[in-house]
Amino acid sequence: MHRVEATIFAASEPVSRETLARVVGKSCSIDLLIDDIRDELRGRPYDLVAVAGGFRHLTRPAYADAIRAAVGGNERAADLTQSEVLVLMCISYFQPITRAELSSFFGKEISRDLIGHLRGAKLIGSCPRSPTPGAPYTYVTTKEFLLEFGLDTLRDLPNFEALEDAGLLSKEKLLADAITIGLANEEEEQKADR
Repeated sequence: MHRVEATIFAASEPVSRETLARVVGKSCSIDLLIDDIRDELRGRPYDLVAVAGGFRHLTRPAYADAIRAAVGGNERAADLTQSEVLVLMCISYFQPITRAELSSFFGKEISRDLIGHLRGAKLIGSCPRSPTPGAPYTYVTTKEFLLEFGLDTLRDLPNFEALEDAGLLSKEKLLADAITIGLANEEEEQKADR
């Protein structure tokens, strides 16, 4: 158990089950070891979390303000504009997706710059080209996306239909003028800043 915990603690990236199996042997149950470690960490300010296909030590959300006050925080997600967040959300739910498909979803062209910013932040990547005429690139989320949003896999994304049922999200609202206006307002602000 201590070898597993030490390996995860020392790693800069999430540690996969395969790596942990090499550390303790294939006959050991990784799930039972992880459960035992989590039991020992109860009441501590950090936990062992499944994220991006592996395991990682992460501080508990209750301590986020204290950590930010002491050492600052990772502001990557906060640096995204509303348009970028919406496009990223659509890519995460409907991947692989082309820029033209994103544009038709929003009823407005999605700029190459917006896609470039998301790629530069390593939140999305290119996939094989679409078989449609012109063979445009398709986009998918990356491991960094999973890390940034604390997801183990894409199956951990909130269920789209459940969000609609709870009144937190609406396909109609996504397709309505409110988002198009939001995209246009952000473009106008960007032009004014130039």
